[in-house]
Amino acid sequence: MRSVLVLALALAGCGKLGQVGRAPEFSGLEGSNQHYAMYSAALPDDLPPETPSDASSLWTAGTDSLFGDRRAAQRGDIVTVVIEIDDSASISNSTGRNRSGEQTSGLPEFLGIPQRIDEGLPDGASMAEAFEMSSSSTFKGSGSVSRKEKLTLRIAATVVEELPNGVLRIEGQQEVRVNFEMRELIVTGYVRPIDISRQNEITYDKIAGARIAYGGRGQITDMQQPTYGQQVAEIVMPF
Repeated sequence: MRSVLVLALALAGCGKLGQVGRAPEFSGLEGSNQHYAMYSAALPDDLPPETPSDASSLWTAGTDSLFGDRRAAQRGDIVTVVIEIDDSASISNSTGRNRSGEQTSGLPEFLGIPQRIDEGLPDGASMAEAFEMSSSSTFKGSGSVSRKEKLTLRIAATVVEELPNGVLRIEGQQEVRVNFEMRELIVTGYVRPIDISRQNEITYDKIAGARIAYGGRGQITDMQQPTYGQQVAEIVMPF
């Protein structure tokens, strides 16, 4: 068991050694859902032909028109997701409980049997007071939670699927590399076309099943994490 653990830690460390002196690599878009949606979107030849009245009109309904609807509506379209989180929560609870009890039991008279038993008992013992019991318990508990989060971000997401009920599934991924640190932003979820604004934007609170991840990877992130050995030790050590 020990040898297997050492081998696993060694392999994990070797993966990091390959990045020594190198900046984090960007994640490839080829083969992703966004890449597939872009290349499988409806082509101009697949769109319905324009009618003669549309061709002769100055104000057409196409997306190229000044008054055309440029909102994302089908697979392969791009929509801007606005993430503005400013949440705070404070919870405080306290509990108190007290209980005390006392019980005395005996058999002073019962056909003279207690008196017969008392004759064989040590001095001071009597069946009139067979036992006396008392108990008390006290419990107090308190807890509090305080949290504050603030995040302001914008990301372009791709419509990767149009569901039968008209809802759109979107996915967005953004990576920015500064020196040897990679900043990552990922957002996925389901949106209704009606919730997309005329500016082709949608706020995060209108995304059903939203999954938003904001983090990074690189030298600074590695320094903020404990080593593999320390993480394993904290899991397996009972104290």
